[in-house]
Amino acid sequence: MLICATCAVERDEPLPDLCPICTDERQYVPEDGQRWLTLDGLSGEGHKVTTTENEPGLFGLSTGPKVGIGQTAQLVVTPAGSLLWDPVGFVDDAAVEAVLAQGPVLAIAASHPHMFGVQVEWSHRLGNVPVLVSEADRQWLGRHDPAIQTWSGSKTITEGLTLHQTGGHFPGSAVAHWAAGAEGEGVLLTGDSVFPNPDRTSVAFMRSYPNRLPLSGAVALRIAAQLGTLQFNRIYGNFNNVIADRARDVLQASAERHAAWCRGDFDHLT
Repeated sequence: MLICATCAVERDEPLPDLCPICTDERQYVPEDGQRWLTLDGLSGEGHKVTTTENEPGLFGLSTGPKVGIGQTAQLVVTPAGSLLWDPVGFVDDAAVEAVLAQGPVLAIAASHPHMFGVQVEWSHRLGNVPVLVSEADRQWLGRHDPAIQTWSGSKTITEGLTLHQTGGHFPGSAVAHWAAGAEGEGVLLTGDSVFPNPDRTSVAFMRSYPNRLPLSGAVALRIAAQLGTLQFNRIYGNFNNVIADRARDVLQASAERHAAWCRGDFDHLT
């Protein structure tokens, strides 16, 4: 198993000349070309996974130095077990020990293919737990394994913790809804279809962030309408970017603003 240096998604051998995820219009191959990494090599270079408690029952896991895109995974801990969301592109024994210290892992899931990381490797080291992959995005799998299970629509992990397919950034893009989060007001864990912005008061709806391709206004409104049926007050993005309060209102207002700009309502400002 090797890891793409740019996106940190694991891949079976024989390897393609270029990572298919990175050659897609949503991502990129660096100017200096394709490189492949190994876990042993990354460990030898001093990479580690650090864990931070974001709130009771929710832990952020990030790699240092950054591996690939450099997302922050989220570990949602419930009485029945935990969900590892958007797994990072590195894992070692210390990272596994830190995760299992919070109890058994029920499943691993990613918001979209850019966030697959080394999901199968995480599964193996955590006891071959299920790796849940949206059926609509299974074509992007770089590593196949019996632990992988596909799903569509919605998928309940345990009571109060459910995956919802929103589409957008990828057809299978998903969020995780954790009803007990935010002191019982609910948390959404999102990826690039709903991305908390640096201003912490709005979210973005993009097909590609590095290549600046927006989703349409209709898609933004569709996602907001779907997620507006859920109860949540906080959103965590895949880089620990957070909408800390009134997140459902922020989502709706952001979708309406996005759609208005796409329609040309604000062209007079340009």
